[in-house]
Amino acid sequence: MVEEAMLLEAVADVARRVGQHALRSYRRELPVEWKQDGSPVTSADRSAEQAARDWIVERFPDDGILGEELGAHNAHAARRWIIDPIDGTRSFLRGVPLWGTLVAVARGERVLAGAICCAALDELVCAAAGQGCWWNGARALVSPVDEMSRALVLTTDTTFAAAPGRAAGWRALSARAGTTRGWGDCFGYLLVATGRADAMVDPVLAPWDAAALQPVIEEAGGTFSDWSGRSTAFGGSGIATNAALSGVVRELLAAGVP
Repeated sequence: MVEEAMLLEAVADVARRVGQHALRSYRRELPVEWKQDGSPVTSADRSAEQAARDWIVERFPDDGILGEELGAHNAHAARRWIIDPIDGTRSFLRGVPLWGTLVAVARGERVLAGAICCAALDELVCAAAGQGCWWNGARALVSPVDEMSRALVLTTDTTFAAAPGRAAGWRALSARAGTTRGWGDCFGYLLVATGRADAMVDPVLAPWDAAALQPVIEEAGGTFSDWSGRSTAFGGSGIATNAALSGVVRELLAAGVP
Protein backbone atom coordinates (compact mmCIF):
# COMPACT_ATOMS: atom_id res chain seq x y z
CA MET A 1 0.00 0.00 0.00
CA VAL A 2 3.02 2.31 0.02
CA GLU A 3 2.57 3.12 -3.67
CA GLU A 4 -1.12 3.90 -3.22
CA ALA A 5 -0.47 6.18 -0.24
CA MET A 6 2.16 8.10 -2.20
CA LEU A 7 -0.11 8.39 -5.23
CA LEU A 8 -3.03 9.61 -3.12
CA GLU A 9 -0.96 12.59 -2.06
CA ALA A 10 0.36 13.10 -5.58
CA VAL A 11 -2.99 13.14 -7.40
CA ALA A 12 -4.38 15.55 -4.82
CA ASP A 13 -1.40 17.86 -5.23
CA VAL A 14 -1.42 17.97 -9.01
CA ALA A 15 -5.22 18.25 -9.28
CA ARG A 16 -5.25 21.16 -6.86
CA ARG A 17 -2.41 22.91 -8.66
CA VAL A 18 -3.95 22.44 -12.10
CA GLY A 19 -7.38 23.49 -10.88
CA GLN A 20 -5.92 26.71 -9.54
CA HIS A 21 -4.08 27.21 -12.83
CA ALA A 22 -7.35 26.90 -14.76
CA LEU A 23 -9.14 29.16 -12.29
CA ARG A 24 -6.98 32.07 -13.40
CA SER A 25 -8.72 31.97 -16.80
CA TYR A 26 -12.23 31.37 -15.43
CA ARG A 27 -14.83 34.06 -16.21
CA ARG A 28 -12.54 35.67 -18.76
CA GLU A 29 -13.19 36.03 -22.47
CA LEU A 30 -11.40 33.21 -24.30
CA PRO A 31 -11.31 32.29 -27.99
CA VAL A 32 -13.04 28.96 -28.50
CA GLU A 33 -12.12 26.21 -30.93
CA TRP A 34 -14.34 23.23 -31.71
CA LYS A 35 -12.97 19.70 -31.82
CA GLN A 36 -14.08 16.99 -34.21
CA ASP A 37 -16.49 15.56 -31.63
CA GLY A 38 -18.23 18.93 -31.34
CA SER A 39 -16.82 19.81 -27.91
CA PRO A 40 -15.15 23.15 -27.21
CA VAL A 41 -11.52 23.69 -26.26
CA THR A 42 -9.65 26.83 -25.24
CA SER A 43 -6.13 27.94 -24.45
CA ALA A 44 -7.05 27.48 -20.78
CA ASP A 45 -7.61 23.73 -21.33
CA ARG A 46 -4.27 23.30 -23.06
CA SER A 47 -2.34 25.48 -20.64
CA ALA A 48 -3.78 23.67 -17.62
CA GLU A 49 -2.94 20.27 -19.11
CA GLN A 50 0.59 21.40 -19.87
CA ALA A 51 0.97 22.46 -16.23
CA ALA A 52 -0.09 18.96 -15.17
CA ARG A 53 2.28 17.29 -17.60
CA ASP A 54 5.23 19.44 -16.48
CA TRP A 55 4.53 18.50 -12.85
CA ILE A 56 4.30 14.78 -13.65
CA VAL A 57 7.37 14.61 -15.91
CA GLU A 58 9.48 16.36 -13.27
CA ARG A 59 8.46 13.98 -10.46
CA PHE A 60 7.64 10.73 -12.30
CA PRO A 61 9.80 10.77 -15.45
CA ASP A 62 9.32 7.06 -16.18
CA ASP A 63 5.51 7.23 -16.17
CA GLY A 64 3.28 7.67 -19.18
CA ILE A 65 0.66 10.38 -19.64
CA LEU A 66 -2.66 10.43 -21.47
CA GLY A 67 -4.40 13.80 -21.65
CA GLU A 68 -7.56 14.90 -23.36
CA GLU A 69 -5.99 17.87 -25.10
CA LEU A 70 -2.33 16.97 -25.69
CA GLY A 71 -2.45 13.22 -26.30
CA ALA A 72 -0.07 10.51 -25.12
CA HIS A 73 3.47 10.68 -23.75
CA ASN A 74 5.64 7.63 -23.06
CA ALA A 75 2.70 5.48 -24.11
CA HIS A 76 4.34 2.12 -23.34
CA ALA A 77 5.09 2.91 -19.69
CA ALA A 78 3.75 0.45 -17.13
CA ARG A 79 2.09 3.23 -15.17
CA ARG A 80 0.33 6.22 -16.70
CA TRP A 81 -1.35 9.42 -15.59
CA ILE A 82 -4.72 10.25 -17.14
CA ILE A 83 -5.73 13.91 -17.20
CA ASP A 84 -8.73 16.03 -18.06
CA PRO A 85 -7.58 19.57 -17.22
CA ILE A 86 -11.05 21.16 -17.43
CA ASP A 87 -13.87 18.65 -17.31
CA GLY A 88 -16.95 20.68 -18.15
CA THR A 89 -15.49 23.25 -20.55
CA ARG A 90 -19.01 24.32 -21.58
CA SER A 91 -19.75 25.24 -17.96
CA PHE A 92 -16.34 26.90 -17.63
CA LEU A 93 -17.04 29.09 -20.65
CA ARG A 94 -20.45 30.19 -19.36
CA GLY A 95 -19.13 31.13 -15.93
CA VAL A 96 -20.88 28.19 -14.27
CA PRO A 97 -18.67 26.81 -11.45
CA LEU A 98 -19.56 23.12 -11.98
CA TRP A 99 -16.32 22.21 -13.79
CA GLY A 100 -13.28 20.45 -12.46
CA THR A 101 -9.85 18.98 -12.99
CA LEU A 102 -9.54 15.20 -13.17
CA VAL A 103 -6.28 13.37 -12.48
CA ALA A 104 -5.82 9.61 -12.23
CA VAL A 105 -2.96 7.11 -12.16
CA ALA A 106 -3.45 3.64 -13.63
CA ARG A 107 -1.47 0.48 -14.24
CA GLY A 108 -3.12 -1.12 -17.24
CA GLU A 109 -6.85 -0.78 -16.56
CA ARG A 110 -6.45 -0.83 -12.78
CA VAL A 111 -6.83 2.72 -11.51
CA LEU A 112 -4.56 3.21 -8.50
CA ALA A 113 -5.59 6.72 -7.48
CA GLY A 114 -7.76 9.59 -8.63
CA ALA A 115 -8.73 13.14 -7.74
CA ILE A 116 -11.44 15.62 -8.65
CA CYS A 117 -10.71 19.29 -7.97
CA CYS A 118 -13.59 21.72 -8.46
CA ALA A 119 -11.47 24.82 -8.01
CA ALA A 120 -14.25 27.39 -8.48
CA LEU A 121 -16.11 25.73 -5.58
CA ASP A 122 -13.00 25.08 -3.45
CA GLU A 123 -13.76 21.34 -3.27
CA LEU A 124 -11.30 18.49 -3.70
CA VAL A 125 -11.96 14.77 -3.41
CA CYS A 126 -9.16 12.25 -3.79
CA ALA A 127 -8.85 8.51 -3.30
CA ALA A 128 -6.49 5.60 -3.75
CA ALA A 129 -6.99 1.86 -3.52
CA GLY A 130 -7.21 0.88 0.13
CA GLN A 131 -6.61 4.46 1.32
CA GLY A 132 -10.16 5.77 1.49
CA CYS A 133 -11.76 8.79 -0.16
CA TRP A 134 -11.06 12.24 1.23
CA TRP A 135 -13.07 15.45 0.79
CA ASN A 136 -11.16 18.63 1.68
CA GLY A 137 -9.23 16.59 4.22
CA ALA A 138 -12.18 14.74 5.81
CA ARG A 139 -13.32 11.20 5.07
CA ALA A 140 -15.92 11.08 2.28
CA LEU A 141 -18.74 8.55 2.24
CA VAL A 142 -21.64 7.88 -0.11
CA SER A 143 -25.20 8.33 1.13
CA PRO A 144 -27.24 5.63 2.90
CA VAL A 145 -30.37 6.32 0.78
CA ASP A 146 -31.93 2.96 -0.11
CA GLU A 147 -35.20 3.88 -1.84
CA MET A 148 -35.43 5.15 -5.42
CA SER A 149 -38.36 7.36 -4.43
CA ARG A 150 -35.93 9.37 -2.25
CA ALA A 151 -32.94 9.21 -4.58
CA LEU A 152 -31.29 12.19 -6.23
CA VAL A 153 -30.10 11.01 -9.65
CA LEU A 154 -27.82 13.08 -11.88
CA THR A 155 -26.57 13.07 -15.45
CA THR A 156 -24.49 15.47 -17.49
CA ASP A 157 -26.96 15.75 -20.36
CA THR A 158 -30.50 14.37 -20.52
CA THR A 159 -30.29 14.13 -24.33
CA PHE A 160 -29.45 10.46 -24.79
CA ALA A 161 -30.21 10.26 -28.52
CA ALA A 162 -26.51 10.19 -29.39
CA ALA A 163 -26.01 7.02 -27.32
CA PRO A 164 -28.02 4.22 -28.99
CA GLY A 165 -29.72 1.86 -26.57
CA ARG A 166 -29.42 4.22 -23.61
CA ALA A 167 -32.58 6.36 -23.79
CA ALA A 168 -35.00 3.68 -22.56
CA GLY A 169 -32.82 2.94 -19.55
CA TRP A 170 -32.58 6.62 -18.63
CA ARG A 171 -36.36 7.00 -18.89
CA ALA A 172 -36.88 3.98 -16.63
CA LEU A 173 -34.39 5.29 -14.07
CA SER A 174 -35.60 8.89 -14.02
CA ALA A 175 -39.24 7.75 -13.71
CA ARG A 176 -38.39 5.94 -10.47
CA ALA A 177 -36.05 8.57 -9.01
CA GLY A 178 -37.26 11.02 -6.43
CA THR A 179 -35.38 13.87 -8.12
CA THR A 180 -33.31 14.15 -11.30
CA ARG A 181 -30.91 16.98 -12.02
CA GLY A 182 -28.32 17.90 -14.64
CA TRP A 183 -25.52 18.76 -12.23
CA GLY A 184 -23.14 17.18 -14.61
CA ASP A 185 -19.58 16.43 -15.57
CA CYS A 186 -17.25 15.52 -12.72
CA PHE A 187 -19.16 17.64 -10.20
CA GLY A 188 -22.02 15.13 -10.19
CA TYR A 189 -19.65 12.31 -9.29
CA LEU A 190 -18.15 14.43 -6.52
CA LEU A 191 -21.66 14.82 -5.12
CA VAL A 192 -22.20 11.04 -5.13
CA ALA A 193 -18.86 10.42 -3.41
CA THR A 194 -19.70 12.93 -0.68
CA GLY A 195 -23.24 11.68 -0.05
CA ARG A 196 -25.09 14.67 -1.51
CA ALA A 197 -26.45 12.73 -4.50
CA ASP A 198 -27.19 9.03 -4.83
CA ALA A 199 -26.44 8.15 -8.46
CA MET A 200 -24.78 9.71 -11.49
CA VAL A 201 -24.96 8.21 -14.97
CA ASP A 202 -23.40 9.12 -18.30
CA PRO A 203 -23.88 7.12 -21.51
CA VAL A 204 -20.59 8.27 -23.02
CA LEU A 205 -17.30 8.80 -21.15
CA ALA A 206 -13.74 8.90 -22.44
CA PRO A 207 -10.93 7.42 -20.31
CA TRP A 208 -9.88 10.90 -19.12
CA ASP A 209 -13.48 11.56 -18.04
CA ALA A 210 -13.84 8.31 -16.08
CA ALA A 211 -10.47 7.17 -14.71
CA ALA A 212 -10.37 9.46 -11.68
CA LEU A 213 -14.00 8.72 -10.86
CA GLN A 214 -13.66 5.00 -10.19
CA PRO A 215 -11.41 5.10 -7.09
CA VAL A 216 -13.20 8.17 -5.74
CA ILE A 217 -16.60 6.46 -5.84
CA GLU A 218 -15.41 3.03 -4.75
CA GLU A 219 -13.28 4.25 -1.84
CA ALA A 220 -16.25 6.33 -0.65
CA GLY A 221 -18.22 3.08 -0.37
CA GLY A 222 -20.08 3.26 -3.67
CA THR A 223 -19.92 1.35 -6.94
CA PHE A 224 -18.65 2.46 -10.34
CA SER A 225 -19.13 0.59 -13.61
CA ASP A 226 -19.79 1.05 -17.28
CA TRP A 227 -23.36 0.90 -18.57
CA SER A 228 -23.24 -2.88 -18.93
CA GLY A 229 -22.31 -3.28 -15.26
CA ARG A 230 -18.60 -4.03 -15.77
CA SER A 231 -16.36 -2.60 -13.06
CA THR A 232 -14.11 -0.45 -15.23
CA ALA A 233 -13.28 3.14 -16.05
CA PHE A 234 -12.50 2.16 -19.63
CA GLY A 235 -15.89 0.93 -20.86
CA GLY A 236 -16.93 4.14 -22.61
CA SER A 237 -19.74 5.00 -20.18
CA GLY A 238 -20.25 5.47 -16.46
CA ILE A 239 -22.63 4.62 -13.64
CA ALA A 240 -21.82 5.70 -10.09
CA THR A 241 -24.11 4.90 -7.17
CA ASN A 242 -24.16 4.51 -3.44
CA ALA A 243 -24.01 0.89 -2.30
CA ALA A 244 -27.67 0.61 -1.36
CA LEU A 245 -29.02 1.56 -4.80
CA SER A 246 -26.38 -0.11 -6.93
CA GLY A 247 -28.48 -3.08 -8.01
CA VAL A 248 -31.73 -1.30 -8.76
CA VAL A 249 -30.06 1.54 -10.69
CA ARG A 250 -28.23 -0.88 -12.95
CA GLU A 251 -31.34 -3.02 -13.39
CA LEU A 252 -33.35 -0.01 -14.52
CA LEU A 253 -30.65 1.18 -16.89
CA ALA A 254 -30.40 -2.30 -18.38
CA ALA A 255 -33.85 -1.72 -19.90
CA GLY A 256 -32.10 0.22 -22.62
CA VAL A 257 -29.23 -2.18 -23.33
CA PRO A 258 -29.80 -4.34 -26.45
